[in-house]
Amino acid sequence: MPMQTTAHAIALDDATDFRGWRQAARRLIQASVAPEDVTWTVAGAQASLLGTESSPLLPQRPDDTIDAEPSQSFAVPREFLKLAAAVALHADPGRFALLYRLVWRLQHEPRLLALTMDPDVVTASAMEKAIRRDIHKMHAFVRFRKAPLTGPLAHMVAWFEPSHHIIEAATPFFTRRFPNFPWAILTPERSAHWDLQELTFGPGAHRSEAPVEDAAEELWKKYYASIFNPARLKVEAMRAHMPQKYWRNLPESELIPQLIAEAQERTRDMIAKAPSETRRTVRHVARRTSRPVSPPVDQPVEYDDKSLRTLRAEAEHCRNCPLWKNATQTVFGKGTDAAKIFFVGEQPGDQEDLQGEPFVGPAGKLLDRALEQAGIDRSATYVTNAVKHFKFEPRGKRRIHKKPNEQEISACHQWYERELKLVQPDLIVALGATAARAVFGRATAIEVNRGRIIKPQTSGQAADILVTVHPSYLLRVADEDKDEAFARFVKDLKLAREYV
Repeated sequence: MPMQTTAHAIALDDATDFRGWRQAARRLIQASVAPEDVTWTVAGAQASLLGTESSPLLPQRPDDTIDAEPSQSFAVPREFLKLAAAVALHADPGRFALLYRLVWRLQHEPRLLALTMDPDVVTASAMEKAIRRDIHKMHAFVRFRKAPLTGPLAHMVAWFEPSHHIIEAATPFFTRRFPNFPWAILTPERSAHWDLQELTFGPGAHRSEAPVEDAAEELWKKYYASIFNPARLKVEAMRAHMPQKYWRNLPESELIPQLIAEAQERTRDMIAKAPSETRRTVRHVARRTSRPVSPPVDQPVEYDDKSLRTLRAEAEHCRNCPLWKNATQTVFGKGTDAAKIFFVGEQPGDQEDLQGEPFVGPAGKLLDRALEQAGIDRSATYVTNAVKHFKFEPRGKRRIHKKPNEQEISACHQWYERELKLVQPDLIVALGATAARAVFGRATAIEVNRGRIIKPQTSGQAADILVTVHPSYLLRVADEDKDEAFARFVKDLKLAREYV
């Protein structure tokens, strides 16, 4: 007589109960329960996680994670956890069954995720891509409107209808983008609320609870119409990027049909018009003011620099551009004057500004890790920035990095030149576009120039140059691309080590 299997009904707390799924999946795997013997449902908060009265409880375990050490029965690849966290947000009711089936199969097929044609892997990957797309659309198409509430700050409310359960995953983006006023994002399933201090979530809402329009929308529609370029119109691409399901929540949507209808005529008018006369641009470069006496304009500046210490002391009083007014202090270069490798970054960040040393924040820690893997001793190098003061804009309690402009880079260039003259390295490593601009004296593309040693074209500069990305770039790339981007950065640094 064949053995009868017991069906297990797993009721998760809510549609995004990924933690509950992990707990249940661990116990199911440890009890050797096959996927076909499990039914996954989403219930209320009071539902039993491990079954109903008709299905036996699985053995409780103190460990509630699925990514255990191999000694704790089983483990799954880290990439699966990232995939599963995204798939759990999908609207497909079969998503939790799919994920458990993948966990079950991974115990016997450890390289399962590399099988890109496997039906389960294909389905999970498509779900993960749909979640990323839905989050991107929310970031792009949320439009806040002023709510009729009283208070010292304007309260802004937006209505959005996501395709999946992404509200908690997508809304932290808006706390960084709009930290200075309270706002709410309402959706049919969940609502997010920001009070300038904390992001909280509540039940869903109805569209009627969101403001219909506000006074600023007319100004926004005028702006949108002014930047609409009829000569670059591609209707199919536009529909793909801005699906019509989002149009009813976008103030500019009512302009789109007319703008499309008028595009050909406006393009012909643009072609028929005579070209406008080219305007000359006069570039004003900030003059050096830290020295009491300035030489005549037609004579080169000569500095009597004896050591990096004296140069650092002079730079502490730099007033060549307005950045010093808001910065905590001058952040000068650090390292040995016998360094063979001379690293140049963009500007100090928040932590560098507070501590007074270059590359000590998150980007600096990433640089340290990359240098270690490349076999370079940072203490044997010299590290500095093209701009010596922190440029930022305040957002609530945070100071957000702001890219320095041409005048600020030019005003600070004397410090870079004088550091370089004292250190006299064999190789300059430009970290990012601003650093490359300072090193080459002009805008320089990173991707087309990285990965090779470049001979200087400026007379008097003896050191060769290597161009690569700034470590902060590696902090911003998508999670799935981070390992590859970091490995390429280390490869660039190894080229520097081999060169010297």
